[in-house]
Amino acid sequence: MSSANEVLGRYLNEIARIRGTGAGTGETSYYGALQGALNAIGELAQPSIFALPQLSGGPAGYPDFGLFVEHRSAQSAAWPAGVAPERGVVEADDVDAGLVVKRSSAQVTNYLAAYGLVLITNYRDFELLERDPDGGAPIVVEHFSFDLSPELFFTWARAPRRETDTALAVSFAEFLLRALTRRAPLAEPVDVAALLASYAREALGRASAPAALPSLAPLRQALGTSLGLHFADDAKGEHFFRSTLVQTLFYGLFSAWATHARGSADRFDWRTAVWTLNVPAVRALFEQVATPARLGALNIVELLGWASEALNRVDRTAFFARFAEGEAVQHFYEPFLAAYDPSLRRSLGVWYTPSEVVRYMVERVDRALREELGVVDGLADPNVFVLDPCTGTGSFVLEVLRKIASTLRDKGVGATLGAELKQAALRRVAGFEVLPAPFVIAHWQVGELLAAEGAPLDTDEEERAAIFLTNALTGWEDSAEAPALPFPELERERDLAAQIKRNEPILVVLGNPPYSAFAGTTTEQEGDLVGPYKEGLRERWRVRKFNLDELYVRFFRVAERKIENTGRGVVCLISNASYLGYRSFTVMRERLVNAFDTITIDALNGDSRQTGKLTPEGRPDPSIFSTPFNPEGIRVGTAIATLGSGPIDLM
Repeated sequence: MSSANEVLGRYLNEIARIRGTGAGTGETSYYGALQGALNAIGELAQPSIFALPQLSGGPAGYPDFGLFVEHRSAQSAAWPAGVAPERGVVEADDVDAGLVVKRSSAQVTNYLAAYGLVLITNYRDFELLERDPDGGAPIVVEHFSFDLSPELFFTWARAPRRETDTALAVSFAEFLLRALTRRAPLAEPVDVAALLASYAREALGRASAPAALPSLAPLRQALGTSLGLHFADDAKGEHFFRSTLVQTLFYGLFSAWATHARGSADRFDWRTAVWTLNVPAVRALFEQVATPARLGALNIVELLGWASEALNRVDRTAFFARFAEGEAVQHFYEPFLAAYDPSLRRSLGVWYTPSEVVRYMVERVDRALREELGVVDGLADPNVFVLDPCTGTGSFVLEVLRKIASTLRDKGVGATLGAELKQAALRRVAGFEVLPAPFVIAHWQVGELLAAEGAPLDTDEEERAAIFLTNALTGWEDSAEAPALPFPELERERDLAAQIKRNEPILVVLGNPPYSAFAGTTTEQEGDLVGPYKEGLRERWRVRKFNLDELYVRFFRVAERKIENTGRGVVCLISNASYLGYRSFTVMRERLVNAFDTITIDALNGDSRQTGKLTPEGRPDPSIFSTPFNPEGIRVGTAIATLGSGPIDLM
């Protein structure tokens, strides 16, 4: 399939070639260039879409193109000369023409009446139009422009393509894809995630404009302080900050829509979204970014409107039926981040943990508590404090809560089950997450689970799950008074997370830590977190070169240190397996052996460097992280480590 740069390049090259002859007409000669771009983008849709020029005739005349879905098995009787263009029609005009006149023409009015959706263009500018149900002027659903006069457009079309054109190419391609799929059914979580990611990526590009940054400087500082992160003073640091901010805006939008759509059949308006954001930290971030002054500087007001309208098209019944299925929610965030900011996804090592793995790990911890450490009720014991330090969309937190509910049912707990489960979610099953987008989804999921158990969160009392927006690698031992922040909600979030880090008797640490360092941030606030894993490597073990920078190693150190301080507990992490055999990790292995009484390793294979991604029989050996969305999984070998230290006496 063609990349965005290739689509734009071929489109402009064809226009330049035709213009160069001096023999073309202002409209029809460029049909081929437009058709090529539409068909290249149409291949990305499922099912694919193609543009058919010069329709044979229909109820309102002869549009320049009809947009058709591939693989049709039956014709529509409603179309007199064949099948109807399911995705609307296209009407082109002379390159010199303006779209205002075309938009209000009788021709376009007739096409809108007949087909409902018309894409108009003069090859420099594009508008997607829908008819006004009240009979007014056509509604401009979305628009795209190269923002050039006719002469400058032709000059630019024949100029060599530059790297700076990439962002524009992506915007052009995504506008066309959204136009072609405007009428496609919108019900699957993965499709909704992809559409939101498309708008969010456009917003990220606009937020990168230099004019947008000064007004965000105070928020940048406050967010970094609240999260326990230091955004680096370079391009990567700015990118990480802006990407985090835009994610917050769009996932705040999604969360507000989901809450609204659950309880009302009315249309959703993003301007009222803040009133349904129940987590104070997210509400504060949304309020700060969504103020008129900042939205004006970011130039993304219309994108929020477009995204809001797209959410209004979702088949709510079908969407929530799929969204309620366990794996659908996790698959919602991974494709969003992969489509929205793939470089950030790679740098964070964000991978969806299959539900089977999550269930196994939770059961493993529950059994370790019961059989190895003498906690009769396992995770359901009200004195067992659980932490997922990298909670993502909340898979492990949810599974722990489900296990608690199952144990309570087996014990015969009846009317009080929901209340006991809520107390666990509010007080002792905690999660830390540094990215706002999965943080929003995690809160949403816990709220849904509690509501299903008859114990919904009381938003009037600002009840919230014990999931906090924070960096799990900082703030554990810092006794200095934390600085005041200009946003009380962020300050409160930081302080609540710090309370858990420093004071709660955490007995279980489990989860799937990210593997890579946060590109765009520094480790200054972490201090020398993995320093103990380096002690004596050169002197005792003669290891001259070593690399302990992978992010999962720091999470092991956090878990080890917490359990070491209390002298009891269980750690269960699925991670890169490199620490099990590489020489760089000699001291780390030694420390883990000395710190824990029991160690169980479930080796999950999958390392491409050792197996070539093949089994001993030569069959494909994808990793445990293989999913329908990402069938290859990850390239490194993985393992589940369950480490126990005890005994535990909770009486």
